[in-house]
Amino acid sequence: MPTKTEIFNQKQLKKNIPDIKPGDTVRTYQKKEGKGKEKSQIFEGLVIAIKHGKGISGTITVRKVISGIGVERIFPLHSPLIEKMEIIRRSKVRRAKLYYLRKVRGKKARLKRKEFVEAIAEEEPKTIEEKPTEEKEELKETQPRMSEKEEKTRTEEKKAESKQEEKSSQEDKKEEK
Repeated sequence: MPTKTEIFNQKQLKKNIPDIKPGDTVRTYQKKEGKGKEKSQIFEGLVIAIKHGKGISGTITVRKVISGIGVERIFPLHSPLIEKMEIIRRSKVRRAKLYYLRKVRGKKARLKRKEFVEAIAEEEPKTIEEKPTEEKEELKETQPRMSEKEEKTRTEEKKAESKQEEKSSQEDKKEEK
């Protein structure tokens, strides 16, 4: 039979936490109250440690360098003050704790990038979203994700096509007159 503390802890656990690993660049949104208003403060940095697992006492240590000074913050995973966490980038690392990054600078502090699908976890969905149809889901699965260069070239091609269509429609209008 579960104790009262176990029941309380189960209620406090967030269900939609992204799979955060050391080496991930994470953007955390934390609620801040000031002057009667509630704002969200963003902290983006590299996850250098994960402690105490994914349970109620789980924490992540996030580090970022601001104007040459290293700043580290420890975020409890299940804190009600954390609105959401986004994984921005994933890096290939071979350690569970990246404390050595505190000492190194420049090229030695670089980590190799690893491809992944962007993950966002929010506290609770505030609006009801429509469920995508099966056709849309199939299209998403079959189409591979494009690189940034491919996306740029595709958008440039679309712009050029739209300009050509505008010119041809203008020419057609002139011919009609």
